[in-house]
Amino acid sequence: MAHPLMFDDADPLLRKVRAIALGFPDAAEKISHGHPAFYTTKVFAYYGGSVKVDGVYQQHEHSLLVLPDPDERSALLEEKRCYVPAYLGVAGWVGVDLDADTDWDEISELLDASYRRTAGVRRVATLDARQRP
Repeated sequence: MAHPLMFDDADPLLRKVRAIALGFPDAAEKISHGHPAFYTTKVFAYYGGSVKVDGVYQQHEHSLLVLPDPDERSALLEEKRCYVPAYLGVAGWVGVDLDADTDWDEISELLDASYRRTAGVRRVATLDARQRP
């Protein structure tokens, strides 16, 4: 049985995440466990996550899950808007709650870091070639 969809395709925060994430070389989107997942060979970001508190999952519907550089992870988790997501947190992933005041430059940087950790050498070289003046 497939997971129910756990997002609204018209969500303006999802549209912003989607525009950034799909701008990376060879990036695509699929639905995984009811949430949008952005990937190349491996997933580099999810939209929406949850945490398990006292045996109950609390949804973070408007959040972005990324795999940051290990050096950045602890600093991110000190911020109130960040959390260790269920299932993926043990592998180093971080959830970032999004809202109207989100710093989209920072979100772009987090997506970039996560992409670089998962996309492979050829795709990262393509990304770097795009960013040169």
